[in-house]
Amino acid sequence: MMKTFKIWVYKEGEAPLVHHGPMKYVYSVEGDFIEEMERKGNPLAASHPDEAHAFFIPISVTNIVYYLYKPDEVHEFDKRMQAIVEDYIGIIAERYPYWNRSNGADHFYVSCHDWGPHVSKRNRKLFENLIRVLCNANKTEGFIPRRDVSMSEINGPFNNIPSVSSGKSPYERSILAFFSGKIRGPIRVKLFQHWGNNEDNDIQVHPHLPKGQNYTEFVSRSKYCLCPSGFEVASSRLTDAIYGGCVPVIIKDQYVLPYSDVLDWSQFSVQVPVDKIPDLKRILLEIPFQKYIEMQKRVLEVQQHFRLNLPAKKFDVFHMILHSVWLRRLNVQLTGFS
Repeated sequence: MMKTFKIWVYKEGEAPLVHHGPMKYVYSVEGDFIEEMERKGNPLAASHPDEAHAFFIPISVTNIVYYLYKPDEVHEFDKRMQAIVEDYIGIIAERYPYWNRSNGADHFYVSCHDWGPHVSKRNRKLFENLIRVLCNANKTEGFIPRRDVSMSEINGPFNNIPSVSSGKSPYERSILAFFSGKIRGPIRVKLFQHWGNNEDNDIQVHPHLPKGQNYTEFVSRSKYCLCPSGFEVASSRLTDAIYGGCVPVIIKDQYVLPYSDVLDWSQFSVQVPVDKIPDLKRILLEIPFQKYIEMQKRVLEVQQHFRLNLPAKKFDVFHMILHSVWLRRLNVQLTGFS
């Protein structure tokens, strides 16, 4: 892919709604991807659109929300956001032949905001072929795995890419399972109902950690890290676990896991149905220790695929996203173009 795949980044539009995105907190992958795609010297960027195999629409849904959203206009905001993106597509479709040539099937945008999927809700015909690269990869909200791409949500601190470490060895991890986060969404409510007031230190579930306690240290001391959905299916808890060498326990409904067209999540994570939350401890204790050792080793092996690098490095998040886009581009047949 690295040797042949080329992407054209449309130049139309101005920051901050286009060509610029968030570089910190849970939506940072959106801004980092735009930044890398527009970086001078990026080997995957086409110098002319005729050379391109795929076309990147560099809008930032997060910035559209940040700069234009007004709480008293919540019911109208979706329409405004959708109109901005539809107008942008109208401009590039009028100026260039590429959108019309494929009906958008070789075009993509990237959004980590919870409202990223809303962009395409109003004009479904316009967006029926467009590749949507989303953190909020929820099949009940229209995510289509054969067309769309699920990417990882990463809580990136300002001007500092999150560090990756192996944490403690499997033999030094004294906590069976750990979670710390706000009680939001029905799945977390159920998790806290069953395990939030638990006096058994094997399963530690906290709405917030006691003063002086360190989140990263808890992750590094835990064998398994619980990754329940909040209001939406995506959560940076998944990458937090992988960064800390902690085997993720995925408690979500209808979530398409990141890069699952390449990664076999069953080899380095545990998936627990929501209705089995009361049985969490039993399920985890029944996993043989040797199998846990193997899963934890694979967590360390896949860390590179969840790493943010600026500039990008081989096999990191940037390349995982584009590899998934490339796989979908292979399904697009264009007259006189391959």
